[in-house]
Amino acid sequence: MNRPVLVGDIGGTNARFAVALADAPAPRLEAVEAFRADRYPTLIEAAADYLGRTDIRPRRAILAVAGPVVDGAIELTNSPWRVAEADLRDLGLEGRLINDFEAQAWAAPALGRGDLHHLGGPTEPPTAGTLAVLGPGTGFGVSALARGPAGQVALATEGGHAAFAPGDETELEISRILGRRYGRVSLERLLSGSGLVNIHRALAEMSGRFPATDDPAEITARALAGEDPWRGDLARFCAILGAAAGDIALTLGARGGVYIAGGIAPRILQFLDASPFRERFEAKGRFVDYMRAIPTWVVTHPHAALLGAARRGFAVA
Repeated sequence: MNRPVLVGDIGGTNARFAVALADAPAPRLEAVEAFRADRYPTLIEAAADYLGRTDIRPRRAILAVAGPVVDGAIELTNSPWRVAEADLRDLGLEGRLINDFEAQAWAAPALGRGDLHHLGGPTEPPTAGTLAVLGPGTGFGVSALARGPAGQVALATEGGHAAFAPGDETELEISRILGRRYGRVSLERLLSGSGLVNIHRALAEMSGRFPATDDPAEITARALAGEDPWRGDLARFCAILGAAAGDIALTLGARGGVYIAGGIAPRILQFLDASPFRERFEAKGRFVDYMRAIPTWVVTHPHAALLGAARRGFAVA
């Protein structure tokens, strides 16, 4: 089916839409636009606004949404929006909802060198084997693309809500501090925009200083400017990200590589390069040689989830 498809990347902060057209080697995205989610009471109203701005009239939709899709419906994890596939019929569309990181997994094999920043390990993307996609943004997403002789399948997971595993005494104390606040401490409590603030506040408490901000953008900007203690806050964030990425690679058997997506990593590429990310990724005891053979990249393609939704929409597998 080569007719245009409406594709969407729907997160807790922004809703991005495009019209996808069949092309080789990957679908082509047209009329990409982003909308602030808090401007619209519902996802359907945001989609209707987008469709009203384009002359292309798709009949199908594939929307990648941030949260678990259950029986064709979703309540977004970090947004008040609720939507079901049946709601898309109000727009004259036959639609399907998929998890946003499931879409990222579909996109990963179609990304070229210009869409990726190498972050350690082999420099050539393997053409076989399971690959993992994960990343911090408003939340923390995890998915995988299992590849084998029978074909490919993307896994929709909620691995971002797996428990945080501290790697040293500092992280044990961070976990204790966050545990008093949240009860259970998941990866998303540290590996997200709000998670960076949690790290900043916990490290401030541990050092006897007053937390200076609740704005992750300020923490990032001041860290990138080389200021202390902000630099240490972001370095700890990168270390925890590397350790978690390594655990996820082990869990999924991701010999095909690990792709770091989401909104935060592309903004801190040079900092990530110099951070303990790769050291903590590989530091898996007896499995260090196994880990060294797994390449890691940051996804820099600005609309990878839209591309993945398009690949899924055209059944490119």
